[in-house]
Amino acid sequence: MGFSPSFSCSTLGALILGCLLFQASNSNAQLRPDFYFGTCPPVFDIIGNTIVDALQTDPRIAASILRLHFHDCFVRGCDASILLDNSTSFRTEKDAAPNANSVRGFDVIDRMKAALERACPRTVSCADMLTIASQISVLLSGGPWWPVPLGRRDSLEAFFDLANTALPSPFFNLTQLKTAFADVGLNRASDLVALSGGHTFGKAQCQFVTPRLYNFNGTNRPDPTLNPTYLTELRRLCPQNGNGTVLVNFDPVTPNAFDSQYYTNLRNGKGLIQSDQELFSTPGADTIPLVNQYSSNMSVFFQAFVDAMIRMGNLRPLTGTQGEIRQNCRVVNSRIRVVENDDGVVSSI
Repeated sequence: MGFSPSFSCSTLGALILGCLLFQASNSNAQLRPDFYFGTCPPVFDIIGNTIVDALQTDPRIAASILRLHFHDCFVRGCDASILLDNSTSFRTEKDAAPNANSVRGFDVIDRMKAALERACPRTVSCADMLTIASQISVLLSGGPWWPVPLGRRDSLEAFFDLANTALPSPFFNLTQLKTAFADVGLNRASDLVALSGGHTFGKAQCQFVTPRLYNFNGTNRPDPTLNPTYLTELRRLCPQNGNGTVLVNFDPVTPNAFDSQYYTNLRNGKGLIQSDQELFSTPGADTIPLVNQYSSNMSVFFQAFVDAMIRMGNLRPLTGTQGEIRQNCRVVNSRIRVVENDDGVVSSI
């Protein structure tokens, strides 16, 4: 199921707020689903409307927003550091190898933040906004709803070097994947398998696919786990020495829908990138039963995905007086404030 152009985000907002009211009484954590109830009631409608508008011309944007959230949380926690541009103090994570010319959707994030600042100035953090946007993106694409714990604040810097080492590579084997996930606190097999299910929609560039089509691990042969028919199709889409930026659907069956088809593809040897297929094709792996289970029961996958998303969203959040609420997600707020004293004299502090 995909999004419908006639979808009412007012209906979405009412549904989410109603569900959150039910959930809020059960939340005792520092982050809580009702964090903006009193300070920015339209937050869900504003974010949802922006995504629905973007989907009209860019069906890929929902998957791109989810990927932004993932790449943010894996680097020093979910603090919107990935949204910061270069400054004199730090280098942007956007330039890191896993992100350069790959992560996208920043223009949509900008529009979202501008709308929130008009409605609720200096209230909703970029980190929370991106977290909510990823949840709504999944929902609009046919996936599950969940109560998003909120109350994060934004980082004051980006972490270029860490982004180069912390983010899982599409060329990782299963051991490397498990290490990357465990290093950030996601140490359950279900975290890895369920969050990898985010590849049930969206696209990848040929440069991340071609090594396993022609020279897998330096063998001058294709990855033996690839379905032969799928191999032929991928070689047509991604010819050897071709344009590495050409896009290929992660899921050739339901490319824009958030569903469990991704796991069925893995069982059929049709995982697009190596790190996906490793979940099913690594002999004796504890991830195989989960792939089988999620493939055969989408509700089980949805619940595992929700659990893993909440766990990921809780990684090292900045709260209270830590960090700040950015007014522009691309830059930290100015450290200079203009104030007027009782005599009407204006000064900077």
